[in-house]
Amino acid sequence: MAITQLVLLCRQGFEAETAAEIQDIATQAGCFGYCKTKSDQGWVSYVAEDHQLKQVVEHVRFRNLIFARQWFITGDVVELSPRDRVSDVLNNMEGVPHCGEIEIVHVDTNEGKELSRLCRSLTAPLAATLRKKNKLSAKRNNKIPRMMILLLDGQQALIGYHFTNNACKWPDGILHLKSPKDAPSRSTLKLEEAWHWFIPKRQWGERLSAGMRAVDLGAAPGGWTWQLVKRNMMVDAIDNGPMKGDLMETGQVTHHTEDGFRFVPSKKVHWMVCDMAESPIKVADRMAHWIVNDWCAEAIFNLKLPMKKRYQEVRACFELMEQKFEQAGIEVDMTGKHLYHDREEITCHLRRCY
Repeated sequence: MAITQLVLLCRQGFEAETAAEIQDIATQAGCFGYCKTKSDQGWVSYVAEDHQLKQVVEHVRFRNLIFARQWFITGDVVELSPRDRVSDVLNNMEGVPHCGEIEIVHVDTNEGKELSRLCRSLTAPLAATLRKKNKLSAKRNNKIPRMMILLLDGQQALIGYHFTNNACKWPDGILHLKSPKDAPSRSTLKLEEAWHWFIPKRQWGERLSAGMRAVDLGAAPGGWTWQLVKRNMMVDAIDNGPMKGDLMETGQVTHHTEDGFRFVPSKKVHWMVCDMAESPIKVADRMAHWIVNDWCAEAIFNLKLPMKKRYQEVRACFELMEQKFEQAGIEVDMTGKHLYHDREEITCHLRRCY
């Protein structure tokens, strides 16, 4: 099996943005290929020479990609016989190195989800056979490549691999979270997922510690404030609308009925979070203002994207913030991700470097 393409999983409907982004980043890395995709299929193919694809996955940081949930390099589509899929996989593994684990996934579409049972049932027998053939380590090993198999349907698959230290740790790029019953809104999952994506778990005790002060801009009805309260922080909730649930009874929340774009904290806080439904460029400008004025140490916020030219809008927002930080002479760690619990938006994280 010759390596012919880089496959990127994404949210259904965001194939064009994923393709535009990988095209830009691959070109910057000196790789010249082209994208193939279809609307609403939930994945993108970037086609290039074998050595150039390896160059991309070895030298481009996956965490710098905003719209891709997961990626792996692979060959052409492999036909699988329903009678013996395991043998068909074994016969089409040329180019796949010795791997430390195997993951069989499907795309995040209604059709793809129908393959979830097949993915689970095929994993154990295939892993056992691969171990016997010395294609897979005896025990799971995340320090060597991970074998990836994407089932397109019951009879077609893409077989490949990626480097586990430069890919999403969740095989299909999705962190499944359970919606808390007592949270004021389902938007609370956006911030919870953001903690997992942007903050290494080993640093939670330091960067998400009890007693920190936080500001939630556009807080109502309280989904993001709820997450801050659960981390035992003291929160200034900024919104003209009412807060729901039992948040105000905790003694940890002060509700300010005013415009989130005009609020100025009386003293510096560690966290500022924002999920306001405003134009992305306006939000980006205000978030940069908070960091430049040193009103907070870290910020997590959403950019609500337009229906058209979404990738271009994201680039414009990031370039605006970069320009403001450069003018202020400060260094800021700035990243963004189209998280699973996001819809027509991306979540961004800013952390001022001292």
